[in-house]
Amino acid sequence: MDAVTEDRLLDGRVRLRQPARGYRAGLDAALLAAACDAKPGQRVLEAGCGAGGALLAAAARRPEARFVGVERDPDALALAQANISLNGVLDRVEAVEGDVAVRFSVLGLEPFDAAMTNPPFFDDPGSLRGPAPDRRAAWMADDGLAAWIGFLSKGVREGGTITLIHRADRLADILTLFGEKCGGIQIRPVHPFADEPAKRVLVRAVKTGKAPLRLLPALVLHDRGGEKHRPEVEAILRGEADLPWLG
Repeated sequence: MDAVTEDRLLDGRVRLRQPARGYRAGLDAALLAAACDAKPGQRVLEAGCGAGGALLAAAARRPEARFVGVERDPDALALAQANISLNGVLDRVEAVEGDVAVRFSVLGLEPFDAAMTNPPFFDDPGSLRGPAPDRRAAWMADDGLAAWIGFLSKGVREGGTITLIHRADRLADILTLFGEKCGGIQIRPVHPFADEPAKRVLVRAVKTGKAPLRLLPALVLHDRGGEKHRPEVEAILRGEADLPWLG
């Protein structure tokens, strides 16, 4: 395994050992964790948990819920398992080997109440300019976005929720893939600045849900000439605020 750094999330509440090079948990993972609204006693699945950045941040935010991360890369899985132990949450958080390209049933797990994911942003090798080998797995979805959404759709019970963060220009694909199996979709755009188009979207769907689609107020990350992040974003990163959903 390559060099590893130890970082702190949620204002120091979570310790995270992750690769010094390659994919590292960042803002997307932090926003995904903040969007996890699991209730006490519920079980949450994360597909592609990596070293556990979003998984552990969500678990810290929801201390009465249980979490399972699925990861196919053995080095990332080993880090996730070590980080779970490091943070003292072995009683309610675990990471297991698994691949979204394989049926959910192969894991031998009961369907979950909620699922979340920050899937690779590209599934066309021509759309990336030569990613470094240590970043390719995190950026390139070998089996396409359909495999990720299909896996999570099988991984939650009826009435369970699926939450993901992805590129804003893939929103139409995301909605198409949810298709007839999910409803009650809510979308929160994430803009770098108020006067620029959204680059990310947080999307939450309910399996067999019937509620109409709702577009929520946007999250704007930065002010022109201001601090690194807007105050409300800093509060999310520190774990002082969530990204709530309606209903």
